[in-house]
Amino acid sequence: MKAEQTNLQDCWIIEPDVFEDERGYFYEGFNTRNFKEATGFDFEVKQINQSRSSRGVLRGLHFQHGENAQAKLVSCLEGEVLDVAVDLRSDSLTYCKYSIVRLSAHNKKHLYIPKGMAHGFLVLTDHAKLMYQTDELYSREHDSGIMYNDPDINISWGVPEEEIILSEKDQNLPLLKQSKLDF
Repeated sequence: MKAEQTNLQDCWIIEPDVFEDERGYFYEGFNTRNFKEATGFDFEVKQINQSRSSRGVLRGLHFQHGENAQAKLVSCLEGEVLDVAVDLRSDSLTYCKYSIVRLSAHNKKHLYIPKGMAHGFLVLTDHAKLMYQTDELYSREHDSGIMYNDPDINISWGVPEEEIILSEKDQNLPLLKQSKLDF
């Protein structure tokens, strides 16, 4: 396994060792010991989620706050996405900065997003299936988010805005300056 820190403090790209031959491939999707050795972080999986979306769907930017803040390990099982993490920790050296990583079934990369960061992704292929491993359970009362096109963050999604498909929830997320952030 190879781990590379993104431009965000504590946010990592994880590249597993993949063993391929004529039969297919095998790789270890997650190993707590190897993860801690590579990143310095303990990560205990408490919930695993999957989503499948069509081209142009943008999900995010989501996070949980307070005592139910979540760290996530995100991977793409089918297709390809632009995966985005935004640092919302006011005491962080990379506060209000973002990182974009292409995750795909082909490259098998994972993105580790620590507590205190928002997460979103844009589907680049006909369909994409993502898996999110989280260290806290989902809590509706702690669920939150910020607009994907917040001008104070200014994420470059790389596609015209009219091609982006949002859920009603994501269309109505607040701007960062309107959000209460308690991590």
